[in-house]
Parts: sequence; C-alpha cells; structure tokens
Amino acid sequence: MSSLVQSVDWLAIAPPTLAAVVGLVVLVADLFIGDARKAVLGWVSVAGLAASALMLLPLLDGDRATFCLTGDANVCSYTADRFTLVIQFLVLGGALLAALLSVTAIKDADRELPEGEYWFLLLSSAAGAALLPASRDLATLIVALEVASLPAFALVGIKYGDRKSSEAALKFFLSSVTATAVSLMGISFVYATTGTLYLTRIADKIQKVDGQFDTLAQTGVVLTLVGFAFKTAAVPFHFWVPDTYVGAPLPIAAYLSVVGKAVGFSGLILVTVVAFPSYADVWGPALAALAALTMTVGNVGALRQQATRAYSAVRLLAWSSVGQAGYLLVPIAAAAYSKDAEKAIGSTVAYALMYAAVNLGAFAVAAVVGRRSRLNRISDYRGLYAQSPLSALLLGFFLLCLAGLPPGIIGLFAKVTVFSAAVDAGLGWLAVVMAVNVVIALFYYLQWTTLLFRAPEGEPVEHRVPAPLTAALALTAVLGIALSGAPQLVLRFSATGLF
Repeated sequence: MSSLVQSVDWLAIAPPTLAAVVGLVVLVADLFIGDARKAVLGWVSVAGLAASALMLLPLLDGDRATFCLTGDANVCSYTADRFTLVIQFLVLGGALLAALLSVTAIKDADRELPEGEYWFLLLSSAAGAALLPASRDLATLIVALEVASLPAFALVGIKYGDRKSSEAALKFFLSSVTATAVSLMGISFVYATTGTLYLTRIADKIQKVDGQFDTLAQTGVVLTLVGFAFKTAAVPFHFWVPDTYVGAPLPIAAYLSVVGKAVGFSGLILVTVVAFPSYADVWGPALAALAALTMTVGNVGALRQQATRAYSAVRLLAWSSVGQAGYLLVPIAAAAYSKDAEKAIGSTVAYALMYAAVNLGAFAVAAVVGRRSRLNRISDYRGLYAQSPLSALLLGFFLLCLAGLPPGIIGLFAKVTVFSAAVDAGLGWLAVVMAVNVVIALFYYLQWTTLLFRAPEGEPVEHRVPAPLTAALALTAVLGIALSGAPQLVLRFSATGLF
C-alpha cells in the first residue's frame, strides 16, 4: 500500500492555511480583548483574508502539488494549478468583500452578534472553500466541503433569539446534511468499484468497470454529484435558498451567494470532468436537465417577487442567484458533449467571476439601503437616486450586468460565452431555454432598475456610508467597470489548466 510523502509544500497550501490560522488567532484574541476594542477583530480578519489572497501571487509561476503518493508524484491530494488559483481568488476575494460588509453590519445589527465567534466562523468557512478547488481526492473534497459548510450553518443562525435566523439555519443544516450523506454513499460506491479515492486514478479505473459493477459505478456517480448540486442551489436542491438568505445576516447571504456557489461548482467540475469523464453519458444529460430546470425555476421565482412591493430585496436576489446557477451549469453539462472540455469549463469559471463581482456589488448596495430600512423591501429602493445618486447608479449597473445589457458589457459577454458553449456542444435546445430565461430575467431586473429613478415617496434623506461599505462598493464597481471595458481579460484569466 502506497504511503504519503511526508514533505509538505507550505507555499502551495499557504492561502487556505493562513485563513485558518488567522481565524484561530481571532478566536483566542477574543478572550482577552474588551468589548470596547472588539472592532479590531474585524480588521484583523479583513487583513488576514487580504493576505491569504496575496499568497496566490507566488503560485502563478507554475503548478505545485503536495501530499503525493510515494512512487507516483502525479497522484496528489492537493494541487495548486491554474484552476485552483482562479477559484481560490474568487473565494478569498468574495470572503474579503463579505468581511468588509460585516464590519459595518455587526455594529448595525438589531441583535448583538458575538464578534469573535462571527469572524472565526467566517474565516474557517473561507479556509474550507479555498481548500476545495485544490483537492484531488474524494475524501479531501468532502472534508473541504464540510469545513466550508459547517461554519456557514452557524453564521446563518448567529442572530441569537431571532426566529427567522434560527429557522433558516435549521433548514440549511438539515438539507445540507442529507445531501452530504447521499454524496458519501455515492463515494462509497465509487470506491467499491475502483479501489481508490484519487480523482485521476478513478478516471483510469472506472472506465474498465463492467457487468454488475457498471450499474454500481453509475449509481455512485449520480449520488456523488448530489452534495455539490446542493451547494450550487440547483433545482430541486434549491428550496433552502430564499429563507436562508433572508434569515441570515446580509453579509452572510452575500457570502453564500458567491463563495457557496464557487464551492459547489468547483466540486462539480472536479468530480465530473476530472474523475468521471468516461461516464459523461450519465452526468452530461443530468446536468443539462438540471441547468434548464434551475434557470427556469429561479427566474420564474424571482419574477413572482414583483407581484407585490412588500417582498424583500434579499429574497429577490436569492431567487436571482438560483437562476444564475442554471447559467453556470450549462458549460459543465456542455463539457460532456464538447470536443474541447477545457474551453467549456473555462466558460463556467468566467461566468462565475463576473457573477461574483456584480452580485456582491448588488448586496453591498442592499446593505446601504438596509441601514435606513431594516425590512429592505423592493419598495424601499424607490427614488434611491434622489437620496444616494452613486448607490443608485451602481445598483443599476450591477443589475444590468446580471441581465446582460449594456453598459454591463461583462454580463453580456459572459452570457454569450455560456450560450456559445451550449451551441458548440450541440445542445441547441438548452441554448433556446437559456435565451427564453434571459428574456424573463430582463423583466424583473429592469423593473427594479427603473424603480431606482422614480420620484421618491416623502423627502429624500441623506445617509453617510461607512468606510468599509464604501470600500466594498468601490472594489466591486471598479472590477465590474474594468471588466466591461476589457471583457476578454476574464477568459484569459479563467483558463483552467485542468487538462
């Protein structure tokens, strides 16, 4: 039996390790810092996430791997290749922006939030999310998935005594645990048929499976995908999303909408394209059907929120995120049919980068509005331009990016890239479904955008935007505008290097 090489490439594992270490430091420091100085914990956490993201720079000069088997340096549990670095950038960048939103949200919360525990949980979840794209065996994948998920359950329910928060956390926890259990059963089936957990070895051995074991392997492939489909909020595993986003603190809803999806999609890519390419005829049609169902249910659900002005803006963003998940699934499904799977996967990564920037920007503006209106209803955005012109213009830009309309060129570019992936793979019917859903989504995105520039109800009230919230708005705005000016940079950056 092969043993692991004991030497560790500390530089390769530095990004997730640093986030985890800073989380432990914050938790211990919380014991010795008085209530008046608790705010320093937030800034230490922000600095830790920024440092973790900067640790990606030394890894750009080439692929690195560690925790490899003796006698076979190509079979490793942790690999820092181009795909890993791009997803880690997305994860740590998203966590950093969520942290900036949290610095203000903790002070403004109706119910006192335990700062030390909050920052520890956020950093721990970010560390697990950064570990997952580097994982190259199923055991590490599941461990990373749970390290990213378990702190998130606590963060959703951290508003002590809040019924909505507790209900959201319980629903999120129970559904996630069920999905993980199903995935573990699938992994056990895969291990029973291949005798290994390493993704590249599974790819070699599973194509030689025949007879009764072939049925077992197919079942294992399908069940393994369930846990990751849950994290992406793919229909029918999406039912937890609206209540969870509304019940959680707003920065955590923003975090789940971006980082949670990055975890799910990177896991899906690894288990399908890397581990199970020979079973593309099983997972390809399944993911194509999931993509069509997810974008349709998500957009129709978001459209229904416009039926009354009393609906929460966060709930609308939650349904929008489900619809966006459907678009993200399209290129992964296309990889099963395409001759250039790497290009198809690159389309998903490119779309995820666009979505992360503009969706976090929309949540940042929602945080601004939430400071003066705790319910954060759609109607509270009426006349936002008269009260805060810059916030209204930015939200309008972010919504147009999500809709795929100019001047949000990056949104249009990302949608065309995904559409092309479906067409090139011969999935014309899926491209048609996507086109119909883009039209449906236009209605509620444009309706919200026009509401920003209508006459306000009552006298406009100016509100000062705190520095951390201003920084989050500035970062997302600069990124969105820069990418709209040079959208081709996204595809270059998102080259996966998986093959």
